[in-house]
Amino acid sequence: MNRTAALFVSFLAFVFSLGAQTTGETGVEEKVESLLERMTLEEKVGQLNQYSSTFDLTGPAPTDTGGQQRYRNIRTGRVGSMLNVTGVEATCRAQRLAVENSRLGIPLIFGFDVVHGYRTMFPIPLGEAASWDLEAIELSARVAATEAAAAGLHWTFAPMVDIARDARWGRIMEGAGEDPFLGSAVAAARVRGFQGSALDATDTLAACAKHFAAYGFAEAGREYNTVDISEHTLRNVALPPFKAAVDAGVATVMTSFSEIGGVPATGDEHLLREILKGEWGFEGFVVSDWDSIGEMTFHGVAANEREASALAVTAGTDMDMESSAYIEHLVALVKDGVIDESLVDEAVRRVLRVKFRLGLFDDPYRYCNEQREQQTLFSKSHLAAAREVARKSIVLLKNDGATLPLAKTATSIAVIGSLAADKDSPLGSWRGRAVTGSAVSLLEGIQEAVGADVRITYAEGAPLVVGTRNFVQELELNHDDRSGFPEAVAAAQDSDVVVIAVGEEAFQSGEARSVVNLRLKGVQEDLLKAVHEANPNVVVVVMSGRPLVLTWAADNVPAMLQSWHLGSEAGHAIADVLFGDHNPSGKLPVSFPRHGGQEPLYYNHKNTGRPVTEGDVFWSHYTDESNEPLYPFGFGLSYTTFEISKPELSSAVMDMDGELAVTVTVKNTGKRAGAEVVQLYVRDPVASVTRPVKELKGFEKIELEAGSERKVTITLRSDDLAFYTADGTWKAEPGEIVVFVGSSSEEVLEGRFVLSGETAR
Repeated sequence: MNRTAALFVSFLAFVFSLGAQTTGETGVEEKVESLLERMTLEEKVGQLNQYSSTFDLTGPAPTDTGGQQRYRNIRTGRVGSMLNVTGVEATCRAQRLAVENSRLGIPLIFGFDVVHGYRTMFPIPLGEAASWDLEAIELSARVAATEAAAAGLHWTFAPMVDIARDARWGRIMEGAGEDPFLGSAVAAARVRGFQGSALDATDTLAACAKHFAAYGFAEAGREYNTVDISEHTLRNVALPPFKAAVDAGVATVMTSFSEIGGVPATGDEHLLREILKGEWGFEGFVVSDWDSIGEMTFHGVAANEREASALAVTAGTDMDMESSAYIEHLVALVKDGVIDESLVDEAVRRVLRVKFRLGLFDDPYRYCNEQREQQTLFSKSHLAAAREVARKSIVLLKNDGATLPLAKTATSIAVIGSLAADKDSPLGSWRGRAVTGSAVSLLEGIQEAVGADVRITYAEGAPLVVGTRNFVQELELNHDDRSGFPEAVAAAQDSDVVVIAVGEEAFQSGEARSVVNLRLKGVQEDLLKAVHEANPNVVVVVMSGRPLVLTWAADNVPAMLQSWHLGSEAGHAIADVLFGDHNPSGKLPVSFPRHGGQEPLYYNHKNTGRPVTEGDVFWSHYTDESNEPLYPFGFGLSYTTFEISKPELSSAVMDMDGELAVTVTVKNTGKRAGAEVVQLYVRDPVASVTRPVKELKGFEKIELEAGSERKVTITLRSDDLAFYTADGTWKAEPGEIVVFVGSSSEEVLEGRFVLSGETAR
């Protein structure tokens, strides 16, 4: 063995032995400092460099110039992380390149967008949020982490916790909707699901809260657009889900592409250093979004990537995703005295800390188990979990005359719409490594639910066509082909009931899929009208990644389900609801508009100085449409009915350090068991800054047998009433508080109490 190889083996033995010398967080910090002392400046900068794979890591070394340079950088310890490298074979080969060839043998961390599943797809996150079931949401992330880790991954770029008030924004599908309280609860649940109880377990992933911050507030709902909001809106609405993720122990945070008030998020010291790392004490690392360091030159705050690198590392962006700005410029910036090496050291500490917590130094190859990969992906238990979460995510929007559930003994059912037979769209956007066309279609779900005794007639009506979007061929709903209408009309006329699927194909929502028109695309509404005229006994199933304008359907058809993109088991889950094997319990996490011109639309708006004035034209309203949503936040029907009593308050006064119990009686007044989400909202009528007309501050999902009742108590504390006040502090202010409890943001009964400025003695 030559001297270089001997030194390498000796150092690896030293690093791997660190785990036996110290334990706990103190031990991790000692390991980090010990390793940092041995690193050259070039090796430090390498840990801040993340590449996406541009060559086949399971094949021979690349021959192109760019690929060769990346290959050399991996071997020489100048890459800290790779993304889009998946599967045990590829990740383990890349890990060997780094660990067995570089001087210090520091392992890579492999990241990927595991958003709502890896191979087994769960509902898109907006759909999961509609379940209002935190255990189900945590389970979804747990299964996704188990599969992704089995495929060699360590890190997911999820959860996206951006509050989104504008349905035109395509990435609304990736978050939990419009409300910061629900968004915070979902963020924490997903972090727990991904990270489990220990990051160094081989079935967990490091989570990443994104996009910090206020990405969902892009002007006009246009992807990557400018954000310009006040510090009060930032603190009261956009930041709470990120704070919840940090409190839940999230390992990493990703910056936003957008700017706030003229400062790109990747270079925003106020966001990253003052709030995230300062006020909140975040100990993980911050990664840029794809090339967002380089994009600061286009924003116009840096003349070139060298300047952008200095801005980003100074602001607190620790890892550079894909722009190569850090690897190209940070060493020179330090040597030229433009930035202090301590900034680099701090960023490297954060990256190494996560790698140690993941157990990568104990065993860099702990995720290299092909047998586990084969046994774990797309397992029966995972599919069962996906079906359960999917059916909990469905929202019953309308059910006149108890049209639903359908009887499995029906003579004939017409199933209409290209989306009904599509086995790919239910997988949704951001679909991990799902197999194309692997979902259970709605048509298949119905056929399996009723068996051979019921005649099922399928008619496409309006076909999916191949289109090109962003240089990628994708299926989309056609805009002018009505040739299939006669067949669909005939099927409707010849059947007892019609189930028609409308909405969006999977990639009509997601990143870079902003729209101005929220109506049903193409000829879908014309098809629906033609089918309804032929047979008015119509059930509409809406598959989409965002709220759509469903006004005509809401006014005319008897029954409608919002089914989102539900994942691998979509068809089975929808059939479970259609035929009553599952009583729907989903509630909308986002308001549905009557018209796209209402956007941005959200329930927790301000009152304005001109609230509703009957008989007067001079108030805040439209002259051609109602202010109200078609379906409000928190809305969702059931096959049974519930009655929620007026809230009873444990006291008329609550001290600042006290608590107040709000109790209601919930009764199932229908004929079958079901689940209801009891929602508690508050309003602070007079404060140092204007407050919303309502704010969600608590909820509980309960199940009740027919005819039974239960008391539900939700406890409020002053922390629940706190907000970013006029003097720039986060606190509750004394005064009268209105409490609303009900089944949606609109269907509520109220009570009142006074928050005292005194503390209990």
